[in-house]
This record gives sequence, structure tokens and C-alpha cells, in this order.
Amino acid sequence: MSEDFLRAVDAGVLTITIARPQRMNAFGVRAAWDLAGFIAEADADPGIRVVIITGEGKAFCTGADLAGEAAAPQEALDAVNAYVRAIVAASIPVIAKVNGPCAGMAVGLALAADLTFVADTAYFLLPFVGIGLLPDAGTTALVPAAIGRTRAMGMALLGERVYGPEALAAGMVTAVRPAEELDGAVAAAAAKLASGPREAIAATKRAMNASTLAGLEGALRRETDEQVVLLQTDDHQEGVAAMLGKRPARFAD
Repeated sequence: MSEDFLRAVDAGVLTITIARPQRMNAFGVRAAWDLAGFIAEADADPGIRVVIITGEGKAFCTGADLAGEAAAPQEALDAVNAYVRAIVAASIPVIAKVNGPCAGMAVGLALAADLTFVADTAYFLLPFVGIGLLPDAGTTALVPAAIGRTRAMGMALLGERVYGPEALAAGMVTAVRPAEELDGAVAAAAAKLASGPREAIAATKRAMNASTLAGLEGALRRETDEQVVLLQTDDHQEGVAAMLGKRPARFAD
């Protein structure tokens, strides 16, 4: 088992917990590949009917671990894209239980899920422009598909936090619950799905995704092409240094 995740199965429901609370559940390339593999394995297992993804501790996931393992830009993006594709392609439903901050590539993780349940204190954040990058993990397709171009552009360009109640009002998430009620709400939804008609659920997921996410594959390729270039710029290096140093970035004129 990957040390970055905890996995538990109960009554046909696989819960995958990102277990890096010391890093606010930010994770690296190897873990991204692991997550994609776990989802594919679950989908191939007739005993698994639902997958829940959540985070240990106070955060859901704060994105890529910028202070962690080094990887070539293409490899890193391929790994992130792999778990987005795995979630969307899975015939079984995937639920994101967003228990705390959800930032960067984790927004793609949460919104690729079929159902997204959020604690009222949790928030979503696309901080990419602030570190000289463009949003990735499919968020240039997933976020506009959920809330429309104008709101999505505001999130991407201004980097403002969108808290649970605002995300619900915008149509970004399935439900918002007080933090202490989140586990129960997700467990109830998972139990209903696990006892439901597997083929009908799979067909519904395929049809909904075909109607709303037809541009996802193109977005993943476009994000990757652009990001590979941006990851090598001075602006990105300055953005990361500023973030890690907790100071304002000084981008080139």
C-alpha cells in the first residue's frame, strides 16, 4: 500500500484517504500515479460499487507538493491527468468528500468526481496564476462545466477562495454540510449507490459525462502543452519562491 494513502472497504464502498496531513495532503507524482491505479483497480473489482476520496486531518488536498519530489514537467502532468481520466472513465461512481481546503490540482480531483460533498468550512482555490502557471488537472474544463465561463475565469485569474456555501450556490458541488455532519451525509449517499443498479448507474455516468465533459480530453492536452512551457519560466520560479518564502511575488515586467 502506498504510504501516501489509506484504503478501506466496507459494504462495497472503497474509501481512499489522502494521508499526508503534515503537508495538508499535498502529494507528488508517484502518489498521483498510485491514485489513478487505485481507482482503476476498484473499477475492475466486482466487489467495489463506490469509491470515496477524502483527506486526513484538516485538509482535503492542497495540490502538488512543491517542496517534495522532483519530476520532469511532462511526467508530473501525465500523472495528474491519469487520475482525472481514471475517475471520469470509471463505471462506478466516485464521491469526493471535501473535508477542508481543496486547492490546485485537487480541484480537478474533486470536480472530476461524480458527486462532490463539501464541509461548510472548506474552500476551493485555483492559485496557479499566482505562481506563473495556468490551471491544470482538467480544471479549465471541469470548473466552467460546473459554474460557467465567467465565474470560472474569476476563480482562475483572481485566485480567490470559494467556500462551500458559495460553491453550492454556483452549482459547483452536490451538497454542503456542517463539518460534523459530512461523514454521515457521504456515507448515506455511498450506501444508496452501492445498493443501486450497477449498469444503470454506469450508463447514467457515461451519458452525463458525454454531454458535459466532451471537451475534457482536449483541455488536458492543452493544459499539458502550455504548462510544460510555463513550468520552465522565470515567473514560475519566482512565484514558487515567493509562495514558499511567504512574500509577494515580483514577476518580470
